[in-house]
Amino acid sequence: MSEHASGAKESPLSRSHRHPSSAAGADRPSAPVPGSRVTVRTPAKVNLHLGVGARRDDGYHTVITILQAVSLYDEITVAAVDGAAVDPDAVEPAVSVEVTGEGAAGPAAPLVPLPGASGRPGPSSQPGDAVASAAAARISLVPTGVDNLAVRAAHVLAARAGVRGAAAHMTMAKGIPVAAGMAGGSADAAGSLVAFDVLWGTGLDRSVLSELAAGLGSDVPFPLAGGTALGTGRGEQLTPVLGRGEYHWVFALADGGLSTASVYAEFDRLSQGRLRTEPTPPDAVLAALRTGDPVELGRALVNDLQPAALRLRPSLRRVLETGVELGAVGAIVSGSGPTCAFLARDAEQSVALAASLAGMGVCRAVRHAHGPVSGARVVDPGGSAG
Repeated sequence: MSEHASGAKESPLSRSHRHPSSAAGADRPSAPVPGSRVTVRTPAKVNLHLGVGARRDDGYHTVITILQAVSLYDEITVAAVDGAAVDPDAVEPAVSVEVTGEGAAGPAAPLVPLPGASGRPGPSSQPGDAVASAAAARISLVPTGVDNLAVRAAHVLAARAGVRGAAAHMTMAKGIPVAAGMAGGSADAAGSLVAFDVLWGTGLDRSVLSELAAGLGSDVPFPLAGGTALGTGRGEQLTPVLGRGEYHWVFALADGGLSTASVYAEFDRLSQGRLRTEPTPPDAVLAALRTGDPVELGRALVNDLQPAALRLRPSLRRVLETGVELGAVGAIVSGSGPTCAFLARDAEQSVALAASLAGMGVCRAVRHAHGPVSGARVVDPGGSAG
């Protein structure tokens, strides 16, 4: 988290972006300086423990999870653009999206007006916007319109801070596997919050960014914080976990994704008639983290959703078995899947394990990473995008 994102003092850029209602006596805001740019790097996550309870009346499940940020990253770059690209009568910010790397396909989507605090499209909305955005989404694994969680993050930040009259281009450089149970979309949303907070100079406190993140999705607050954390409630209420050591992971990526909703629905079906309705407690993982011993942590890994994921994708069972046969000290389906995560004894073994898995033909691709790592960070604080 950058100092600016944690509440640094207001910059001149901040004052130029704010809506008159956000600062007493402020003049009508001018457009942002074209070419101003901010890049934020955000990490993927792996669930060391994912305990899931029965479905609640609000449709969510009670979750107790221990998350670790790992060194697979997405980079979110936001740049102010010439306001002439937007309807000159528009008062609401607009954003365009371009995706590179993992899951990218097709050209950038057109500018999409951001809704104001009411959540309704602003006066700059045009009938063709939704059609153009939907067409872009069909040719990209990562949505490039208003259904992209990072764009929605810009919506809520603008509404909260009173930002109006700004236009920006967002480039998402994807290094986190897409639809893989590693919270890539949530990492992008977290990166978007931090990046636009800096670009627009809103200076929101870290706790406010976390509140906005929780409203976007249960997994979004964690990439802001990074490290290792205990998540409760829907998983969005985070408490840092103190542990020892560095852990080395190998991730086996599957063809296609698994719908999180489908996995939870299968979990509910498999849970019918069972006496236990509470999430599996995380005591074993917490104890293992205190020792810093990867072998002990490997034995303690738990995912209550894993039986449901394996029922929907039986081939993952063979992937898990293969990783263990090759020497992994721990094996687990990552989140709702379909990625399988393997814990290695050390960095050297992780490289060997990754190479062996890649040669076995049981998965689409293999990545190795280490954790814990820091959360969303500004890596390019600004300057000209040209």
